[in-house]
Amino acid sequence: MARKRNKLLIVDGYNVIRSGSRYSHMRNSPDYVHVTYNTVREKLISDVAAYAGHEYKAIIVFDGADNPSDAGKTQRIGGVKVVFSPAGTSADHVIERTAHDAAEKGIEVMVVTSDADIQDTVFGGGVDRMSANGFSFEVDDLHHEAQLDSNVSTKRRATVAERIDSDTLAKLKALRDGK
Repeated sequence: MARKRNKLLIVDGYNVIRSGSRYSHMRNSPDYVHVTYNTVREKLISDVAAYAGHEYKAIIVFDGADNPSDAGKTQRIGGVKVVFSPAGTSADHVIERTAHDAAEKGIEVMVVTSDADIQDTVFGGGVDRMSANGFSFEVDDLHHEAQLDSNVSTKRRATVAERIDSDTLAKLKALRDGK
């Protein structure tokens, strides 16, 4: 039996929200306040959970470096590990370190970000990368496929008896029944 591949998806949370086309209508809202920000983060978490499915373990890293009260809290939501970088530590650093450590352990790693510095750093370590917009397109496709799957209808196949005229059907029944 083939072994399941160990794969990790690391998402640069605020970068994807700022750069991904899927989230542009939310971030361009004139009412870009705390509630709106939470809504966008929740949508990203939901999208990452759907994209990761059973193929990836997923981590989203949000930047908490400028928040002096942030201790780098971690929580699990819908199977996705959500991390806020601790005060004084950038999300970039957390992403790069996590990707490097996982790759060192032989884990296949995909980092989702449009930050060129992170992409260059992780790619040099043998890690795959995807842009924020690339992720947006992948998730849009995933949702489109799910919608198509939920709207599938099958047509009932007509039997031979339903497709021939009644006289022929009567003659066939008579032959079958030995009359």
